[in-house]
Amino acid sequence: MNKSFLSAVALTALVGFSNSARADILIGVAGPITGPGASFGAQLQKGAEQAAADINAAGGIDGQKIKLEIGDDVSDPKQGVSVANKFVADGVRYVIGHFNSGVSIPASEVYAENGILMVTPSSTNPKLTERGLWNTFRVCSRDDQQGKLAGDYIAKNFKDAKIAIINDKTPYGQGLADETKRNLNANGVREVMFEGVNVGDKDFSALIAKMKENGATLVYYGGVYTEAGLIMRQLADQGLKAIFMSGDGIVSSELASIAGDAVNGTLMTFAPDPRKNPAAKEVVAKFRSAGFEPEAYTLYAYAALQIVAAAANKAGSADDANKVAEMIKAGGPWKTVIGEIGYDSKGDITRPDYTIYEWRKGDDGKYSYFEK
Repeated sequence: MNKSFLSAVALTALVGFSNSARADILIGVAGPITGPGASFGAQLQKGAEQAAADINAAGGIDGQKIKLEIGDDVSDPKQGVSVANKFVADGVRYVIGHFNSGVSIPASEVYAENGILMVTPSSTNPKLTERGLWNTFRVCSRDDQQGKLAGDYIAKNFKDAKIAIINDKTPYGQGLADETKRNLNANGVREVMFEGVNVGDKDFSALIAKMKENGATLVYYGGVYTEAGLIMRQLADQGLKAIFMSGDGIVSSELASIAGDAVNGTLMTFAPDPRKNPAAKEVVAKFRSAGFEPEAYTLYAYAALQIVAAAANKAGSADDANKVAEMIKAGGPWKTVIGEIGYDSKGDITRPDYTIYEWRKGDDGKYSYFEK
């Protein structure tokens, strides 16, 4: 066999390998797949998986198919950084996630240093996009916007209430509580107590006793459904009849499973229900036919991947995440299942995106959340 033939064979193999290497675009999906926040992790995973399937069926990104890699951060910042480093090692180019602000913030720094663009469906802490990183986007609004709505609503509708503000000490929970307190105070309303609890706490007897001492008639909670549901149940068990209000961290059917009847009347801030958006009709039907209810951040995860795909296609290449990041900011607004989304220079969406909900029984006899 002569040398020229060997060279031709080697060249053919090299071209074949190169084409094979470009066959898939590896996109990470990161969130609490296991642990107390697993229902939120399922939302992110299911949303991204359906989006990837639909985008691939339509031709993929720049002619390439999407391949997803799932990273379980268990809502823990250190584990989130480990997931981020694994994504880097595995050649992930884009990330849909993380869920928790306290995880997204450190993970985003790993991604920024390694040329990876991330779009979080759910991390609302303002710090995430205030650091000026090139690669960090979200499809949800921010806690300073959510806290303003909550503070204004309480001041208008419960101005004479004795308000206890509680938070779970995480960047999300404390940040949301701080913003709500700030806006309450700006409206001339003062809380009777401001306390923190720990993620994973089960017994809130001492906290509730303090609420009773202070005569609390409204409890505002910054945190997620796991502790919120327990606090609600224990408030009812201990006979403290107080209005309970929280943010988007309790947007899960699991809240009613934990709190039981105590969830009735709970107030909550969240975006207008994306399942009711006409653009989501077909996708919602697909989820429901598969036995999965696309509540809360499911469609936000779907929209995040839609934006990445659309921006990469418009940029003409998925290989350069920096170029795609620039296109996300400059090329919108982007049509998604949750409506049209445009971006500012920080990576924040440009539309206001919060409203008030109340938890109560629906026609099916089950507790759920309904816009007021």
